[in-house]
Amino acid sequence: MTFNVTEVLEIPIGVGDITVERLLYFVAIITVGVLIARIASINVRRVLAERLPVNERELLAKLVYYGIIIWAFVVALPQLEFDLSGLLVAGGVAGIVIGFASQSVVSNLISGLFLMFEHPIRIGDYINVADVAGSVEDIRVLSTVIKTYDGIYIRIPNEKVFTSNIANYVHNAARRFTYEIRIRHQDDANEAIRIAKEVIETHPFALKNPAPSVFVDNLGDYSVNLTAYIWAPARNWWEVRTDLLWKIKVALEENGIEVPFPQRTVWFADGLEVKGGSGEKNE
Repeated sequence: MTFNVTEVLEIPIGVGDITVERLLYFVAIITVGVLIARIASINVRRVLAERLPVNERELLAKLVYYGIIIWAFVVALPQLEFDLSGLLVAGGVAGIVIGFASQSVVSNLISGLFLMFEHPIRIGDYINVADVAGSVEDIRVLSTVIKTYDGIYIRIPNEKVFTSNIANYVHNAARRFTYEIRIRHQDDANEAIRIAKEVIETHPFALKNPAPSVFVDNLGDYSVNLTAYIWAPARNWWEVRTDLLWKIKVALEENGIEVPFPQRTVWFADGLEVKGGSGEKNE
């Protein structure tokens, strides 16, 4: 008695015209799909390990895992002689209804995925987006949470974040700020510039590269106006900005250079007489 593999594979299994061969194909496709899904979900977790919190990372990995399995199941169904036409029609109608109902959800989800991979912002960054300024506390699948400088938590849909102009204050390692320093016209501007630069250079967080710059910008009505450009680490920008201004003022005053008050010179025409009031006697 000879063993014929082809005849064995063509044996019906008792369900319609499904044969052993078709059943094996179905199992093989599902098995390969599960393996691909596991590999893809593991890679998603590894790639997003430092970009997303654990909950969002696991959710995205599960979406990828089950999405691939469903795709493999749909591909394998024809092996069981399952007619997909009715399922496709019903799924198409349901998809249209669900699509209209969840349009904003899908848009936020896709925008969240773009934010994850493009990463224009990261958790802990100080940003300004959609007229909201603060630190990024969380980047979720559908929304981004920002903590304002007043301690208020604001949730912004990812679609709005992705389509808005984002000002990221710490994406660059260094950030510049500007001072306008006024001195009197009779003060020595070169000496004021030297003192200001000396104070800036002694500050531990004022960067030497890019170098600070102090110069006479313009001559005002009652003052000589100096402008100072100073670079500081982005994470320490606010502390340096508030600390240096007072130190420069104190150093200038210690050297006799003062900040002027608004003043105006009034010229009287020749021959102007001052007449006495009703309480004065005329002799």
